[in-house]
Amino acid sequence: MYAVFRSGGKQFRAEPGAMIRIPSLDAEAGDTVTFDDVLLASNGDDVTVGTPKVEGAEVRAEVLGHGRDKKVIVFKRKRRKGYRRKQGHRQGFTEVRVQDISLGRAPLDQ
Repeated sequence: MYAVFRSGGKQFRAEPGAMIRIPSLDAEAGDTVTFDDVLLASNGDDVTVGTPKVEGAEVRAEVLGHGRDKKVIVFKRKRRKGYRRKQGHRQGFTEVRVQDISLGRAPLDQ
């Protein structure tokens, strides 16, 4: 069983027990979060594709913690002008463990 859901403008594939790093959420470690923006769901045999979402489907996950990714260096330069700018960026993330996936209703025959 798996599902594809959207969080923070990005899409993630979720399976029960999987650990996923998603863009930062406003939740404490140990909290349970629910993602109801499920785009695709499968129970192993049937695959349901949402139009645009799968009605009634949701992914429940436990927040494990927050962190920041590796530094990405942004360097700008213009030749022969002496213009140089160096900037670093570390994107924040929230790590979650998928607890279960609920399809809500039986998948439609495709």
